[in-house]
Amino acid sequence: MAKFRGAGDGGGASNWLAVGACVVRSSRDLELVALRDRIRQECRPRSSKREIHFKDFNHNQKRRACQIIAGQPLRFSCVLGLKNTPNAGTFVQKNQLYFYLTRYLIERVSWLCRDKRPSVPEGNGTAKIVFSRRGGLSYDGFRSYLELLKDRHETQIHWPVIDIASVDAQDHSRVAALQIADCGVSAIAAAMEPDLYGNVEASYLHELAGNIYNRRGNFASYGLKTLPPLDQANLSQQQAESFQRFR
Repeated sequence: MAKFRGAGDGGGASNWLAVGACVVRSSRDLELVALRDRIRQECRPRSSKREIHFKDFNHNQKRRACQIIAGQPLRFSCVLGLKNTPNAGTFVQKNQLYFYLTRYLIERVSWLCRDKRPSVPEGNGTAKIVFSRRGGLSYDGFRSYLELLKDRHETQIHWPVIDIASVDAQDHSRVAALQIADCGVSAIAAAMEPDLYGNVEASYLHELAGNIYNRRGNFASYGLKTLPPLDQANLSQQQAESFQRFR
């Protein structure tokens, strides 16, 4: 049985698995390089590495990184799954929970691309999905998983905008967009995952509120989906307060 991290206990696995995306027009790739470089220059000016990892920043640096990203022409969507639930035994195969959460993420990415298409006529209207490479994850297997979902009509993915064949994985260090995605998704997860003392940090999430996908103020069904839903997740007072404005 897995041991999950608790207040006063530095050991154990994280309680939540966060899977998220940064959605941006392909024509803005170079702007994300400049954005990444600005974050590095302001937050880690003495680092010899060009790449950034949100986990390497201290609190002030994390908040500043979010402030730099805020207002940029990009959107984040994140799906957070609670690992220790009564139905956790359903996900016994390797990467099964990751795939399951990612299907919900791709739903939301497809909706965002569909909804923005009338105002963004450039390109062919499809989304190129690029993962940050993870050890032990088969991307051929994930493409097959998407094909299976498409054939079974089991999701609400808007398939015309999802190019399954182009699903790719790149090293985090090579792609600025993946590093910006890491900042956004990690910032969101910090409002849900307790630290050693049982506290969560919502300030990063609140800095990025304007960059999180929503429809007319509805975040919970779009840019911030949790499984189980927030009202069934037995949240602490801090967690509930973190997400109060995003219901």
